[in-house]
Formats: sequence, structure tokens, C-alpha cells
Amino acid sequence: MTMHKRLIAFVAVALAVTVAAPAQANFRVGMADQNAAMFDSKNFQALKIKRIRYLVSYDWYKVGWQRDEVNAFMNRARTANADVLVHFTSRRGCYNNGRYSRRKSCRAPSVRRYTSSVKRFMKQYPWVKTYGTWNEANHESQPIANSPRKAAKYFLALRKACRSCKIVALDVLDQKDMTSYTRRFMRFDKGKARIWGMHNYGDVNRKRTSGTRDLLRIVPGEVWLTETGGILKFGRQFPRSTSRQKRATKYMFKMVARYDSRVRGMRGRITRLYNYQWTGAERGARFDAGLVGPTGKARPAYHQFKKSARRFAR
Repeated sequence: MTMHKRLIAFVAVALAVTVAAPAQANFRVGMADQNAAMFDSKNFQALKIKRIRYLVSYDWYKVGWQRDEVNAFMNRARTANADVLVHFTSRRGCYNNGRYSRRKSCRAPSVRRYTSSVKRFMKQYPWVKTYGTWNEANHESQPIANSPRKAAKYFLALRKACRSCKIVALDVLDQKDMTSYTRRFMRFDKGKARIWGMHNYGDVNRKRTSGTRDLLRIVPGEVWLTETGGILKFGRQFPRSTSRQKRATKYMFKMVARYDSRVRGMRGRITRLYNYQWTGAERGARFDAGLVGPTGKARPAYHQFKKSARRFAR
């Protein structure tokens, strides 16, 4: 074969590989849930997911039952060889009926106390190398909802405690103050943040991209959808509907795979998606986004998730 023909053949093969490749080669799919029983589900095992997001109260070690709960989940996750994104969050019981308690015990911890708590967790579970500073920092259910400066201080403390870790610097919900909170956070993070977390339920369940694009426009580095998914039921906004949840789940993958490739400078910026949640709630619950029901029975959204996730690394 002449050199010219060899070159033509090489180019043809390269083009074929490019066309066959997924829209985002670096994109990864994960699951967010609080129930360790998920790992023993055959439906979950069939997804072959290794990236898990797990919420841990910053004062997780103070109460026996909470220590036991965290330990059970983390040990089961390690047995399953999971890569766990541990995301610290507020103390349990401080947010009820749409209000955050003003009790002294519910106040945001000092940076010193926060640092002590996360170091204690790292010592207990040294195999964990992926962390989130604070879950949904801008939501009213969190004691730092009005303090992006403190969120930035927590991030810098966490980063200092584990230089080799991947850290979601700021995690936000796609509500009205998302961009303003993020911009204020960026005044205090010393330019160190490189991974950003977002909960884009609004975009996914209303079939839009505006909130996601807004965050991508203002932050540098990667964006992880640390919590997202098709909602089965959420108050009056989303009456219970398995068909709507299935459609939203399908759109979630479509949005991530296609929309940012049409926006200059945004392609490939979303590198992880953690679907929330795996374990569904009882019928009377206010919120439910489970891919399976409380008994473990697969919902239509599960089958859609399984089909759509095949295109992406897990």
C-alpha cells in the first residue's frame, strides 16, 4: 500500500472512532442515596455503578446511632469497591416545616470545629479520597445559606486537610440566588475551587437548561451534578407520576450529553452526574425521586435510567 493510501485509511479509521465515541468521553454516572441496602439490590448491581454520593452530618460522630449508620454505609460501600463522594451537611433535626432552627446547637460550626470533624472522618475512613465541602449550601435548610464566605472557609480548610483529595468546593441548588451566592463564594475561595456541585432538579424536571448554563458561565473547571434526577412526587409542584419521572430521567441524560456541545466553551465541563435517589419513599411522602419503590420494585424511571446510562462510563 502506498503512503498516500495508508494515510487515507488511517484518517478513515480515526473518523469512524470519533463518530462512534460518546458525546462526552470524560463523563461519569453515579448514584446518590443514604440506604446501604442499595448495594445488595440486583437491580442496582445490574447498573454497574461504582461512584456513590453519601451525605454525612458534620457532627456525625457525636451520637451513637449516627456513628453506626455512617459506619454501616461506608463499610458496605468499601466492600462494593465504591468510589464514595462524602458530602458534609447540616446537623439532623434542625430543619423542620420549611424553617431552620435558631437553637445554638444548630448554628453553623466554627471553621476550627468543622476542620476537626472532617479530620476525624478522614482518620476513620482513610480510603475515601473524594469529598464535598457542604451539601446544598445556598438552601434555607443549611446554616450557611446566607454565608458564602463561611462556605469558602470550610472549603479551604477541607482542601488543606486533604491535599490529594478531589473536592467539590461549593454545592448549590438551582434556585434564584444560585449565581449570586456562587459569585460571592468566589470572592473568598482564593481561586482554588476547581470542582463545583449543582442540584439542577429545576432544569431536569422542567426540561430546560437555563440554570445549568448560568452556573457553567461563571465558574472555572468541572461541574458535577451532585444531585439530580427525575422527580416522582414533590408537593403540589409535581403530583405523583411515574410517566413524568421517566420522561425527566430520559431528558436528564439528553441534556447533559447534548446541550453543552452547542454552547461555546462549555463542552465537556459537566463531568459527573449523581442521580438522586435510588430508594423510593412511601406513597404519603412529600418528596420521592427513587428509581425503585420502598420495597425495591423497579419503577419505569429505573428502566429508562438503565437504558440511557449505557452510553456513559460508570
